[in-house]
Amino acid sequence: MATPQEKLAEALEALKALQDGGSVAIRSTDLSRLHRERLLKNGFLQEVMKGWYIPARPDETAGESTAWYAAFWPFCAAYLRTRFKDEWCLSPEQSLALHAGNQTVPRQLSVRAPKGGNKPTALPFETSLFDIRASLPSERDIIEKDGLRVYAMPAALTEVSPAFFQNHAVDARAALASIKDASEVLALLLEGGHTTIAGRLAGAFRNIGRNRIADDILSAMRAAGYDVREQDPFETQLSIQLPRREVSPYAGRMRLMWGDMRERIIERFPEAPGKPNDIDAYLKRVSDAYVTDAYHSLSIEGYRVSPALIERVKSGDWNPESDERDREHRDALAARGYWLAYQEVLKSLEVVLRGENPGTVADEDHGSWYRALFAPSVTAGILRPADLAGYRSGSVYIRRSMHVPPSSESVRDAMPLFFELLAEETDPAVRVVLGHFIFVYIHPYTDGNGRMGRFLMNIMLGAGGYPWTVVPVERRAAYMAALEDASVRQDIVPFADILGDLVKAAMEGKQQATLPT
Repeated sequence: MATPQEKLAEALEALKALQDGGSVAIRSTDLSRLHRERLLKNGFLQEVMKGWYIPARPDETAGESTAWYAAFWPFCAAYLRTRFKDEWCLSPEQSLALHAGNQTVPRQLSVRAPKGGNKPTALPFETSLFDIRASLPSERDIIEKDGLRVYAMPAALTEVSPAFFQNHAVDARAALASIKDASEVLALLLEGGHTTIAGRLAGAFRNIGRNRIADDILSAMRAAGYDVREQDPFETQLSIQLPRREVSPYAGRMRLMWGDMRERIIERFPEAPGKPNDIDAYLKRVSDAYVTDAYHSLSIEGYRVSPALIERVKSGDWNPESDERDREHRDALAARGYWLAYQEVLKSLEVVLRGENPGTVADEDHGSWYRALFAPSVTAGILRPADLAGYRSGSVYIRRSMHVPPSSESVRDAMPLFFELLAEETDPAVRVVLGHFIFVYIHPYTDGNGRMGRFLMNIMLGAGGYPWTVVPVERRAAYMAALEDASVRQDIVPFADILGDLVKAAMEGKQQATLPT
């Protein structure tokens, strides 16, 4: 007779076979009742609704949302295809957001379907799906994006409500910026005789500096006998100049976020003191802050480290394989990696303090920080040397966050632009806040993004003459909530306020981050 462990192993093999086949949304009929019950009991499955499940991790705490947010889009794609076959598509507003690189999990996903029920379907963690009984656009105006049926970009632009341009200005502008020629939207406008929409799109294109497209829309519609009046649907004028050819919608979205957020940061952040006169003294203060910085930064990431462990790995007095004190192998490796990375960051900081552009230095050096951060894990055989090669090659999800970082392909478009924006930025406060935020928003690495973001923040602080600043673990909840506000709602104010308060306290010599006694 098979043991309980052997029975669970059989159930896990069945689950693995489904996952190897690409299944994220798992129906009750996909597994035998016994397999399903064992997987649920042991935390390897999570129920989404009656008859539907997603894979989960048994080490996640009760009420943990990460598995659901990570599975949201593929689950919805599979569920909708099962329910409606090919007779559905996402709303034009949601379609446009996805085209613009915004994969944030919505509170309610709006779907059009001729057989829709006009009612919401409750999903985990206060999310839902609302299927509207409505006709679909023609098949030529529907495309598939990661398994989701969405409006093609031109069709979405002609169908979204005027309010979208005001309430989701970054998404709207990023989508508009990806249109290369007026012909992409003119066919729909002319065929439908959409004079009001044509005037709105002409105004929207002119708002982002695409005057040629705006003029072509107006002239073509008027040549066809339509009376078109241009109207700008945005509430504000664009404060930056977009390039004529953006490398990707995600890069365009990032450029727009930067321009939209910077003024709010400047209003709220302490004024930069200017580069320190005594560079050696500044570097010594940073070096002396290592134990405090390491304790709080690692604690924010969930590592259980003590000042004593940090001091031991600093001096090399550690052996996670045999030392009874360091039985928590993972924590010791993380602490050692932090020490090695800190030394690399100090080298970069000195170059910046001596006058080099901080964005350029960070661009050239951040790979060295990352490799040092995880070198002990490679030495211990936990990671492969290839894992230190560079940016991630797969998807990554942020614990408990509705923000879904870009695909690995988009990361390779976004990171060069990020460092370009950082190098071109003239305001020290903007470099500090957006240097940290945009880095973790992109999440270019599989692990270590928070630590890297705080290193980057402090390099930018040094460039402005601000003191090295530690984010205390006691403020972790507020700090993470502020990052969520910036990522999901594009509200940078809470994050700027938190960092600004910590920097101001450091400038005044007030101790915000302390070590446990």
